[in-house]
Amino acid sequence: MTSAEDRAGDPDGPRPSRPHAHPTDRYGSNTELYATAGLVEGVGYALRCCHRCAPDEQPDCATGTTRTAVLAPHGGGIEVGTSELCLAVAGYHPATLEPSTDGKGLHHYWMFEGLLDSGNAALHVTSVNCDDPWAESICGGVRHAVALHGCTTRQAGEPDGTAAVVIGGLDAGLRDLLRRELATVDITVARRVNRAIDGTSPRNICNRTASRAGAQLELTTPLREAMFGTNTWDGRKHTTRPLFWDFVAATRTALALHADA
Repeated sequence: MTSAEDRAGDPDGPRPSRPHAHPTDRYGSNTELYATAGLVEGVGYALRCCHRCAPDEQPDCATGTTRTAVLAPHGGGIEVGTSELCLAVAGYHPATLEPSTDGKGLHHYWMFEGLLDSGNAALHVTSVNCDDPWAESICGGVRHAVALHGCTTRQAGEPDGTAAVVIGGLDAGLRDLLRRELATVDITVARRVNRAIDGTSPRNICNRTASRAGAQLELTTPLREAMFGTNTWDGRKHTTRPLFWDFVAATRTALALHADA
């Protein structure tokens, strides 16, 4: 979810409501956003994805396939830090894109990123309305998915300034593993779950997998801010702190254990 502070910067205010749309979303779907005149891919927004090949699809692909997808539906300047986390959880260094050698695999990933100088919150499309063809194709072809989001401490039901994560989604087994592994690196998991960010709608992109279930991680602003030395578009990927890698390692461990279950 996007913070209230970010959305307050939208000079045009909220748009008329659509079925299943967040009340402050300007666009009712990715398709609608992509069709907007004057909003150019590569300038106003970016799409990044990696659909890992299966050996029978491309014999020269040495890295093989995966049953897991990692998503950042509101990356870039919308929910800052989620792009970098998406890459790292998928198994790629956010600065160099070098693949991980931790033995926990490389995963498909998809992200939508806001690139505007300001007002990126206007590019937020709520996850139940995500209809990007790559996102739908990648999720539909895997058993497991985890989506990374940003929220405020108020949305997480935590006191101001709390670095915490809300664990949601329909995949109960993955939720339990994430809760356990994040606890091992002393990352606070919110005890109360706000239904607005609990990721339990079957229409949520993280749940549109072959198993009809996925997980959603909502990281509070203080948690994301503490992960980077320089919290800017250019600076984040080069200044990841140990907390960032602790979170990534715990999430990747949970995904690896779930895939083997």
